[in-house]
Amino acid sequence: MEALDLHCEMILDEYREAQPMLERMKEEVLALLRDALDRNGIIVTAVEARIKTEESLSGKLALKGAKYASMEDITDILGARIVTFYTDDVDRIAAMAEQLFEIDWDNSVDKRKLHQLDSFGYNSLHYICKLPGYPLRFELQLRTTLQHAWAAINHDIGYKTGVEIPREYMRRMNRLAGILEMVDDEFSRIRAEITDYRRRVQQLVRKGQLDDVLLDGDTFRSYLQIRPFDALNKRIAAINQAEIQEAPLIRYIRVLKALKCNTLGDVSRLVKQYEEDAYLLARHQLGNTDLDIISSAVGLQNICIVCILSTGGGKIGLERLFDVLNGHNSQNAALAELTYSQALNLPFMQK
Repeated sequence: MEALDLHCEMILDEYREAQPMLERMKEEVLALLRDALDRNGIIVTAVEARIKTEESLSGKLALKGAKYASMEDITDILGARIVTFYTDDVDRIAAMAEQLFEIDWDNSVDKRKLHQLDSFGYNSLHYICKLPGYPLRFELQLRTTLQHAWAAINHDIGYKTGVEIPREYMRRMNRLAGILEMVDDEFSRIRAEITDYRRRVQQLVRKGQLDDVLLDGDTFRSYLQIRPFDALNKRIAAINQAEIQEAPLIRYIRVLKALKCNTLGDVSRLVKQYEEDAYLLARHQLGNTDLDIISSAVGLQNICIVCILSTGGGKIGLERLFDVLNGHNSQNAALAELTYSQALNLPFMQK
């Protein structure tokens, strides 16, 4: 590297003296960004910052040191980067950054708007920011995971070899860049559509239009929000004046599907059809005990038990139920035998 002139050496001296301040600045920037991401519920793949090394700064000054009057004119001595999962999160984080920092709009650039054929991996949003209480500006890069990965791969292939890439290989690289850009956009589009779908499901559930909603993990969670098993659980708890302890019900989806429930309407009809017998079963199970804590899953579990026994599933059907709920183990057969014996003399078994 060629020797620097006196002016550039003076900037390097400024840089060396500023090291403690740069470290403090880096930690404050990272803390502010991470806190804001947490508060806004934005999940990202990386939040990072680096201080330009003396070697890197020397190289920059050797090339264009004359354009800088002092270290304060160099905007990327401190650089921060946030890597997101989705393209639309870049704009959300940009709005967040505008609240946290003073933005130097004249020197900031949105490379996404350049639309160059070979620019996918460099389509970052670059903000030049000012943190209150510090004289230096810093650069904040916002890009997606795919953009970040592509930039790293392209840099590795294009620069580390030290050889100019032939046009045929560049053409293939650019084709891949176009595909990745489509993938990036499609991920954001799918997320938006899934969010809209969940809102529609929640609205249908609130309106009671359950036959229009297929049973799956998301829809069952929405269904559980209306607390469909609370009334039955409270009746069961009253048998022994027991406390109801919350338990996860999502694992019952496999059971409900096995019981031919394809929509939330099917689940609702299953509840109405078997809840009275499920209560009678619980009264028979708990009546001679002093159990004072029950699971919030007891109502749904007993509905499933009654359905299985009422439709001829017998002990084998009960054992399969417990295999799904508890995992395969030797105790499930004994539990099925006990449950069957508890239900044997109840009215629904005589039909």
